Amino acid sequence: MTVTARRTEPAAPGRAGGWLEEPGLGVYVHVPFCLHRCRYCDFNTYEGLGGLHAPYADAVVRDIERWPGADGPATSVFFGGGTPTLLEPRLLTRMLGAVRARFGLAPGAEVTVEANPETVDEDAFAALLDAGFNRFSLGVQSLCDHVLAGLGRTHSATRALDALAAARRAGVEDLNADLIYGSPWETGPDWQTTLLGIVDAEPDHVSAYALTVEEGTPLATLVRTGRAAEPDPDVQADRHGVADEVLDAAGLRRYEVSNWSRPGRASRHNCLYWSAGDYVGFGAGAHSHLRGRRWWSVRLPRLYVDAVAQGRTVVAGDERLGADERAGEALVLGLRLRTGVDLGGFVRRFGHGALARREAALADLEARGLVERRGGFVRVAEAATLVADEVARALL
Repeated sequence: MTVTARRTEPAAPGRAGGWLEEPGLGVYVHVPFCLHRCRYCDFNTYEGLGGLHAPYADAVVRDIERWPGADGPATSVFFGGGTPTLLEPRLLTRMLGAVRARFGLAPGAEVTVEANPETVDEDAFAALLDAGFNRFSLGVQSLCDHVLAGLGRTHSATRALDALAAARRAGVEDLNADLIYGSPWETGPDWQTTLLGIVDAEPDHVSAYALTVEEGTPLATLVRTGRAAEPDPDVQADRHGVADEVLDAAGLRRYEVSNWSRPGRASRHNCLYWSAGDYVGFGAGAHSHLRGRRWWSVRLPRLYVDAVAQGRTVVAGDERLGADERAGEALVLGLRLRTGVDLGGFVRRFGHGALARREAALADLEARGLVERRGGFVRVAEAATLVADEVARALL
């Protein structure tokens, strides 16, 4: 496969994949529509609401326009879902235009849109590039049709590869492939097939997540009734190791537990999250965090549209985090990054006391070989990568 040549300029802040002392400001836009709800999905998404697409986009635009803050410019924007590319490009363009007008975009801002293979073609990619989207995240999940069927996906492996190729033909230079591993329908050779096929497609970034069984999903019902096996954590650990080996050999370096990228192509928006940065969310069920306040919007799309139309708040709830809570969360999130947390930057952001209060826990984890301090950073030891969350929780 022939691909468009990509730039090799130095990585912009946040694209190197490390912890950020100054994470910037992210804007998230949630699009809660899907053609079909996958068996494993517990996200805020809905089928069969095509007639609500345009009113929903109008509501998001109005909600952005009435944002009262003076924050900005945005260093990253992320359109997630659901399947944002179920909406016509003109609707996504309007919403991005509202973000640009209200917040501004920092030079080199990363602007991502998630897409499923069956909802995009070369023309759609070209239209979204023209609108200002510059990073595309494609939900491939697997390159084996029987695995895709088990997961409840509606595209084929061929359609996924065609979509990746169409993105390149349209001129996309920043392309992510999302994968899921360790499902009961997948064998070791299936995972190898998927990884090798993705490597051949030459994306700039790969996200690979272990399948989890979430309550309330069709998958949870299948597992509970014995119609599908519970994912095996040992098998999933093996799959992660294989991914690390195959992707690393192809020039994609792991910078977070579940994310690999070419040099300078880490996701700035995700690094903002892992660096405990501020972000403002718009859309049904979207979450936000700004200066220690966390809040979330009403989940149902029709209620969101009605609230905006009537000039009412869309906030369904909020909470305030104390300074020490924020510091603890920053450590928990930052330890997911392979670089770990810059201790000097952490102290400058959260104060000496925040680190001193965790010194005993850090020393204990270090003595047990679970974390290591080197070059002014604290990070999870390589051997403990797959239990990074458990390690980090000891520091809350």
